Amino acid sequence: MATYKSKQTLVSKAPYELYMAITDLRNIINMLPADKREGVTADFDSIHATVQGFSIGVRVTERSPYNLIRLKDDGAPFSFSIELHFDQAAYSSQTLFQIVVEAELNFMMKTLLGSKIQTALDKIAEGLADASNGKMPEGFDPKQFGF
Repeated sequence: MATYKSKQTLVSKAPYELYMAITDLRNIINMLPADKREGVTADFDSIHATVQGFSIGVRVTERSPYNLIRLKDDGAPFSFSIELHFDQAAYSSQTLFQIVVEAELNFMMKTLLGSKIQTALDKIAEGLADASNGKMPEGFDPKQFGF
């Protein structure tokens, strides 16, 4: 089992605000750039997409309000889980956010995907922190999430 952890980022939103924006997986689609939304479907508990010819999806397995959301693969070529951590920062209006992924990858998949997974996790965490501080990525509508 390979474990990947994003950088822990400081998001300028209280844990409950950030948690509530992400807990409904339909909101994730709105966070994607417009050109990346094609083929992505979601409901409250799951999100599915086709990425480079692979069908991949996740489903929420646990919600611990304002602290943690756990997801598990749902129709993917390998087994993995994702944890989204929302920890209280020094100020009540800030959250320490981190993503942890555990994946069952064989040696070849680990070699091919390991650094890409790490890079993607860091970009997501940094993008969320940037968005909360007014630096918006292209295609992101902050009004939908209270930013």
